[in-house]
Amino acid sequence: MAGMRKRSVSSSAEEDDTNHWENLHLSDLDPATEQEHPCASLLCCHRIQDSLLSSNSNFTGYRGILNWIIILLVLTHAHLFLENFIQHGFLIDVRKVLGHLIEDNFNWPSVNLILAANLFVLVGFYLERSLERGVLSSTHGHCLHVINLGFLLLCPAVVIACEPKISAGGAFFSLWFYIILGMKLYSYQETNFWYRLVDSEKDLDGSVGQKDLTLGDLYYFLFAPTLCYQRDYPFTPKISINKLLHRLLEMVVVIQIMVGIVQQWIEPIFQRSDNPFSGIDITLRVEHLVSLAAPTHFLWLLFFFLSHSCLNFSAELLRFGDRHFYGDWWNAPNLITFWKNWNIPFQKWSHRHLYSQLVDRKVSPSQAELLVFLMSAALFEYLIALPLHICHLWIFLMMVLELFVAVFLGSYFHGNYGNGLVWLCLLLGPPLAVTTYFHDHYIL
Repeated sequence: MAGMRKRSVSSSAEEDDTNHWENLHLSDLDPATEQEHPCASLLCCHRIQDSLLSSNSNFTGYRGILNWIIILLVLTHAHLFLENFIQHGFLIDVRKVLGHLIEDNFNWPSVNLILAANLFVLVGFYLERSLERGVLSSTHGHCLHVINLGFLLLCPAVVIACEPKISAGGAFFSLWFYIILGMKLYSYQETNFWYRLVDSEKDLDGSVGQKDLTLGDLYYFLFAPTLCYQRDYPFTPKISINKLLHRLLEMVVVIQIMVGIVQQWIEPIFQRSDNPFSGIDITLRVEHLVSLAAPTHFLWLLFFFLSHSCLNFSAELLRFGDRHFYGDWWNAPNLITFWKNWNIPFQKWSHRHLYSQLVDRKVSPSQAELLVFLMSAALFEYLIALPLHICHLWIFLMMVLELFVAVFLGSYFHGNYGNGLVWLCLLLGPPLAVTTYFHDHYIL
């Protein structure tokens, strides 16, 4: 009996202890009870939570880590610059850059090519005036526009391929100029066709039509930082001289830094090779690519900032109001988002004049997106390969490889991991392929 009493006493004591701890846990859940119990905050100090660096955490305060990475990068590349200077000396020479731009004193093919572009502009303008006045039918006008654009795209290719005196810099600039001009004139004729459809409906309703086309409006569009034509643009109230000077200073400084990176960092790497990339050993090829990855990436980032300064300078000078030239591509969680935010003017043009037109012709949206992407990849290859007279299809294939990465790996990489994949593709992607073209051009 005494043993039973002891067991009952011990069991009741255990129940009391259990009830005591349950009350403590309940007090942890109930704020009112927690305030009543003086030791509740000391007894219960754990809760369900993730580590800050885990993938399930919503923590975003990485500014200290970013500062550490920036300082580490600065110190690392300062060491590389110092080692490069000790080994090669001071290599920056602006006269070399001018040598790639200046052509024969009495024969300037690239300058003459750019001046000749006014002929295509005038033809496109007078075709639109004839269509507006009803002198030409819509079918005949469209055919003449296609012929004009065809000759516009063919002219620089023939001159660059057949004229030996044209410089590499002149060939790049003139081809880039003609490609942009062709895209603008295509937008000009197609948008005016849409305006004429609207005007015909207004004529039926007895409304007032749009204003007449003028050559001044066309040339404003050609110089404006946009690829999509419209008859009325948003304008800023006035031109800011301070902003113009600021952008001009940015362009001068960035160009000097780019020249320094090319001559002081990239050119010595080129000089270590005696053969083109396709003719050297695979291990040496990988070593060259790894050495070129960092300066090429910095050059690409500087080119983006130079584009930012040039576009804003043009917009400020022309009081052009829409200055949304790019989105926050550096935060892109995948490559598709990066492509949509990297170049907003081209994105608007391709969506307006290619993607929408393909969808209207019963092409599925996914196929239309694929065709637009392949066209942009082929255009990028064309812009680099033709002036250098080299065509390896490396840029095109690299962009297609990025497309496969975006399609097959995009679903596995999200958030910070997806953004890291984007930066990895930018570091080892098309910019590095472009550098290999210049490497072969330098060697040959």
